[in-house]
Amino acid sequence: MGAGAEEVLHVRGRVLAGPDDAAVRDELWVVGGRITYRRPAAEVTATADGWVLPGLVDAHCHVGLDAHGAVDEATTEKQALTEREAGALLLRDAGTPADTRWIDDREDLPKIIRAGRHIARTRRYIRNYAHEIEPGDLTAYVRREARRGDGWVKLVGDWIDRGIGDLAPCWPKDALREAIAAAHEEGARVTAHCFAEDSLADLVAAGIDCVEHATGLTDDTIPLFAERGIAIVPTLVNIATFPQLAAGGAAKFPRWSAHLERLHARRHQTVRDAYDAGIPIYAGTDAGGSLAHGLVAGEVAELVCAGLPKVAALSAATWGARQWLGRAGLDEGAPADLVVYEADPREDVRVLAAPRRVVLRGRTVA
Repeated sequence: MGAGAEEVLHVRGRVLAGPDDAAVRDELWVVGGRITYRRPAAEVTATADGWVLPGLVDAHCHVGLDAHGAVDEATTEKQALTEREAGALLLRDAGTPADTRWIDDREDLPKIIRAGRHIARTRRYIRNYAHEIEPGDLTAYVRREARRGDGWVKLVGDWIDRGIGDLAPCWPKDALREAIAAAHEEGARVTAHCFAEDSLADLVAAGIDCVEHATGLTDDTIPLFAERGIAIVPTLVNIATFPQLAAGGAAKFPRWSAHLERLHARRHQTVRDAYDAGIPIYAGTDAGGSLAHGLVAGEVAELVCAGLPKVAALSAATWGARQWLGRAGLDEGAPADLVVYEADPREDVRVLAAPRRVVLRGRTVA
């Protein structure tokens, strides 16, 4: 690990404090763990040169979780450190049964914004992940998780219904409407896991704030999302696994398998259509279930493959994502969470995969 709390870091080059050229600065300093654009009186103890971004945001990951459920603290720490090494310094944890509050006391680990534990329909989600309940209990569980989380609640909006052999909505309209209203009363926003098409209109009508994956968006639902400003986190690096999942379940659930294949085939066009309609899009990886952590650079590259302009894809993991989550970027006086790169990520987002320096709360950590 690098310098201690007394480090005065001078960063020179191009400080990308926002998506527009007007927000680009030539230098900044880190003093007392915070950013300043005013030359300090204190002696500079370290320098760095390059292109600077705010600490990256993984807006959908699961620290404290693996494919089987909650993991121990050592594994959780390793997951958080992997995100940090990739430059992801702000993590929106989209559901875990693990208690990760101890991370908040660690100055060397990324900041986590939690959505509590997933809330799913009985036997309609991955084993050991969620509270598995029936609709009559949905509002009570939403209130509980709203109070446990950091301003978010996570629902499982659809999953395979083994009775019909395909993806299907998990919740009736009235239960969704009451539960989402309860979350809003508690000061929390609500997001939902959704792969398929059929659950989206009901979630919009119920007042949902965000949808994860959103592979089922269509010409009918895209305008509804755009009109209400409902965000999506496409997790394209996760959707890339659909063909493998489909192949594994084809013999037992052929309808489900074929459905996943169709959703995968149109994934990039779906995201581009959402962007063109004005739907807010943020970068998330879904790491921590079956996927490794530290994939945010790959997700930004996938957004570019889907047709987002490079700066828009960058914003989905930096300026825009931080504003959406209510966290500062490279602002005067803000906590110094930043990443330095050798080349301009606005020209080639693949630069994100190779940070030159990572600074977390004013300390050089990588």
